[in-house]
Amino acid sequence: MADVPESTLPYPPIHQDKKFVVLSDWDGTITTFDSNDYMTDNLGYGKVKRRQGNLDILSGKATFRDAFREMLDSVAERHTFEECKAILKRDIRMDAGFRDFYTWCKNNDIPVVIVSSGMAPLIRAVLSNLIGEENSKQIDIVSNDVKVDSNGKWQIMYRHPTSGFGHDKSRAILPYRDLSEPPMLFFFGDGVSDLSAARHADVLFVKDKEDGENDLAAYCVREGIPHIMFKSFSNALSVVQSIVRGEKTKEEAFALSAA
Repeated sequence: MADVPESTLPYPPIHQDKKFVVLSDWDGTITTFDSNDYMTDNLGYGKVKRRQGNLDILSGKATFRDAFREMLDSVAERHTFEECKAILKRDIRMDAGFRDFYTWCKNNDIPVVIVSSGMAPLIRAVLSNLIGEENSKQIDIVSNDVKVDSNGKWQIMYRHPTSGFGHDKSRAILPYRDLSEPPMLFFFGDGVSDLSAARHADVLFVKDKEDGENDLAAYCVREGIPHIMFKSFSNALSVVQSIVRGEKTKEEAFALSAA
């Protein structure tokens, strides 16, 4: 049995009494563009080096923890944390279907949990800006954090600093498996930060990205992990609804290949 990485940050309580739980990556999945990639491409060392880092993670040449820290350090050398927050609030947009997806889940007693390798203050700031403060407060965020010095300099604080993932997202999923009546778990992701979660959801949705950076899809194909491709949460909603209503099994949903 693999060692369980120690978390330096608390977890919100798991949803013990639910039949279904949605867990989703934030950057590039709920948002239309990965905010950390956006900062690195535009404020840090640029897209070419960032993209090579992603490919090195996918191939196993580098750990996500180390490559991601290098990305963010290139931004922190040039911009304060508050500058980054303001830029992301201005420029980052949400998947057009997520608001309706979230509303349907909320109305049907299905918790939505954000599981991210990003930093909680940035996620919360952008999320509140996009869906409002009250709705934002109702969504748990399991992520990394940030240390900001008095001079504005900052660095990421990993949830699992001893893990090569920095944040091992499987640790947000696996506790549900220990429940006497575990819920069905839907996970939504898109990239290299989601590799640690890919094997552990009941139903895995993988974002089909227009920019072609479909790293999670490539990983799932390589590793033989069943998944459903989706372009927007509006497409994914009908599949989730059909499973929740008992109209389709998860195996029948996987047979669709794409939402």
